[in-house]
Amino acid sequence: MIPRGLRIAMVAGETSGDLLASHLIDALKAKLPDSVFYGIGGPKMEGQGFDVWFPMEKLAVLGYAEALKHYLEISSIRRKLKRRLLADPPDLFIGVDAPDFNLGLEKAIKQRGIPCIHYVSPSIWAWRGKRIYKIGAAVSRVLALFPFEPMLYEKQRIPVSYVGHPLADILPLEDGRQIARELLGLPHQRPVFTLLPGSRQSELQYLADIFIKTACEIHRRMPDALFLVPLATRETRLLFENALYRCQARDRPINMLFGHAHEAMMASDVVLVASGTATLEAALLKRPMVIAYKMAPFSYRLMRRMSYLPYVGLPNILAGRFIVPEFIQDDVTPENLVQAMLNLYADKSTCVSLSRVFREMHLQLKQNTAEKAALAVLDCLPVAAGDHA
Repeated sequence: MIPRGLRIAMVAGETSGDLLASHLIDALKAKLPDSVFYGIGGPKMEGQGFDVWFPMEKLAVLGYAEALKHYLEISSIRRKLKRRLLADPPDLFIGVDAPDFNLGLEKAIKQRGIPCIHYVSPSIWAWRGKRIYKIGAAVSRVLALFPFEPMLYEKQRIPVSYVGHPLADILPLEDGRQIARELLGLPHQRPVFTLLPGSRQSELQYLADIFIKTACEIHRRMPDALFLVPLATRETRLLFENALYRCQARDRPINMLFGHAHEAMMASDVVLVASGTATLEAALLKRPMVIAYKMAPFSYRLMRRMSYLPYVGLPNILAGRFIVPEFIQDDVTPENLVQAMLNLYADKSTCVSLSRVFREMHLQLKQNTAEKAALAVLDCLPVAAGDHA
């Protein structure tokens, strides 16, 4: 029999990981009553009763240059966490994404005989493919979000489960544009563009001004256009507000929202989005998009040398081809973004075709992820499979 109360340590390093982990905690609580969850997490995990030992925001940095700036603080957190977990070991450890932080931690914990799950395959298919050997040494099982990932692990005999993506379970299959506009009190006929400059403060530092200048130029050409900017935290809201002052754009119809990213995307004609999980959200919401990716020059040069794919956006990666425009580093300019967004806005047939592709993608990723992930976790516990019911 599975014991009712287990001690499960988890580490999530950013907003997307917080979402994944919160759903998994909910599913595990249904199967493992009285279990406790603790470690590093965010507000969604905390809402599921997760005990936050260190704030997740400390780990949410972008690229090598930013990681180096915060190296001492992040290393200190990992040392303290590792010391605490090895002194009083949990029954199970689950690292949610954040491979640079989690894999070393998982290896040390696994060597103590504790099952370690890594939830979200590192992007070995895009760059740094040799990490697969480090992953194999560190984990008991990988939970993969995308259907092309398991075969990579199976070739190396690393236990893996394809669980799909929870966003595909959460977000509606149908286009909810008109309903979203009603919920947000937006006119049905006016052009609406949603700007998503990122959930990390470092992303906004690179993209906020460019996105605002893009919106200003679109507004100059389309005076009736409206712009929505969902922001996840007070810190990112403050950064964007400062950028509005810097760009002298306070009088433009650029409306900041606290959260409501899904509603804003659904309501929009075109989304301008920083590369990351939000690109997948836009695809699952069937919205045309332009993807932008900009980081510290040193980090970009290093990543470009190690990259295997010609694209960075998840919709393009999943499709295996360029289906939406993306601009990287020096190509991320207001001129390029304006042209790409207005082209998409005007090309209704392309938007319809994109919607069909995104719907197929949605169906493939819709796997009842939290339930599948919870069952895969239970399989790693030292009990017979028949006791999992």
